[in-house]
Amino acid sequence: MNRTGMSRYVIEFIWFGIKELRACLFAGLFFIAIFCIPRTGVFGIARYDVLLLIAVFIQACMVATKLESWDELKAITLFHVLGFALELFKTSSAIGSWHYPEAGWSKIGGVPLFSGFMYAAVGSYIIQCWRLFDLRIRHHPPLPMAVALALALYGNFFTHHFIGDYRWYIAAVALGMYARSMVIFTPYRRAYKLPLLLAFVLIGFFIWLAENLGTLFGVWQYPNQIGAWATVHVGKWGAWSLLVMMTFTITLFLKDIKKRIHIAQ
Repeated sequence: MNRTGMSRYVIEFIWFGIKELRACLFAGLFFIAIFCIPRTGVFGIARYDVLLLIAVFIQACMVATKLESWDELKAITLFHVLGFALELFKTSSAIGSWHYPEAGWSKIGGVPLFSGFMYAAVGSYIIQCWRLFDLRIRHHPPLPMAVALALALYGNFFTHHFIGDYRWYIAAVALGMYARSMVIFTPYRRAYKLPLLLAFVLIGFFIWLAENLGTLFGVWQYPNQIGAWATVHVGKWGAWSLLVMMTFTITLFLKDIKKRIHIAQ
């Protein structure tokens, strides 16, 4: 049934919300677990270990029910590995950007294995959005340039502790590269357009909010939160937005997604 006027926009908005919730299935269930599992753990099992078991269970269920394909699982595993490597570096005694204060058998180098799933959750969300919203990209920069930018972004998370932070220079390059890029999405029947850079920033904002909740519940802590909780520095919003851009670039190599990308000439 075709609708016009305000009712059409209401229906489109409702479907947008439904599909967003569906795309956030992994992230939503995982963060509900983070908020619900007590600090003391469950049945003598430490909280970090319980969260790992829950994350693995959710991921296995999504693959078993075909909500995610095996190819998508490979990409999500890559997000997990890249995120966990970043966690190992950032929490090392030499860097100490943040830390995980609780004990657990699943910690490696002071980092619980479940932490990689927080990055995998971002990848899962983006992959689900491709399918649910029938995403298409117009005027995307050439893939070699996008990959080079993603590598620079990831590398800067490590190197800025030694040779200076160049994230804003990289962000300026990204602004030029993606200035014309638009994401086309379909909540229900009508297709809408949004600047791709704005999509990165919006997703980064909600991840920043989730990070504030994670630290509020004491799952991990920044140095300024040890005595009393404080909001995560707003600069992390920008860092997450850049990480979303890198994650998005990785998804472009999934075979079902490549055909939806229009490369700028």
